[in-house]
Amino acid sequence: MLRPKHQQFVRGDKRMDKEGLLRLLEKIGQRIHEQRDFLTELDNAIGDGDHGHNMDKGFQAVHDRVLSNPGPDMGKVLQQVGMALISTVGGAAGPLYGTAFMRMGGLLAGRQEASLEDLPRLLDAAIGGIQQRGKAVRGEKTMLDALIPAKEALEAAISAGKPAVEALADAAAAAEAGVEYTKTIRATKGRASYLGDRSIGHQDPGATSSMLMIQVLKETLQERDQ
Repeated sequence: MLRPKHQQFVRGDKRMDKEGLLRLLEKIGQRIHEQRDFLTELDNAIGDGDHGHNMDKGFQAVHDRVLSNPGPDMGKVLQQVGMALISTVGGAAGPLYGTAFMRMGGLLAGRQEASLEDLPRLLDAAIGGIQQRGKAVRGEKTMLDALIPAKEALEAAISAGKPAVEALADAAAAAEAGVEYTKTIRATKGRASYLGDRSIGHQDPGATSSMLMIQVLKETLQERDQ
């Protein structure tokens, strides 16, 4: 039996492989499409009013360009996703999410599978890319307010030896709490910063789309573990 830090994404002896990653990306695209109008509604309140539609457009490009013609390994697939998002998602979200996926792709270059212990490193790479590209930190009402708590919760769960399903559930719960936290703080980045204190009371759309992705990862793992 593998030690806790090597717990795997899927039931049995398998880790998440490239095919699993492609299925995960398809499910993320479906969830973004389902929540497109909600994300846009959130952005109408404090932004340009296009986050949901832009993200939906981006993941449609992922479907058309990447899922139909994926690269040879997980790293290349994630880099393809990043490039698709950068080229199709308008506003700040495209460069930020695109950079995040490309940074993750760099970590998995040449890899055909990934284990639970890879996830905090992948999230850390994504967070670092977003911070560098967006010049943002935690507590500024951005996607980082969902991603950083999720990474920290995941690290704590792995250190505690929790099974993969529980670790991802903790990460998703932390992301959800992070989204709730964005309602209580003032935006200091992007169009939302123009509202000043009037941005308080609204949840951040970028944090919400990040949360949705982590939720889908958790749900996909739960389905496979049944």
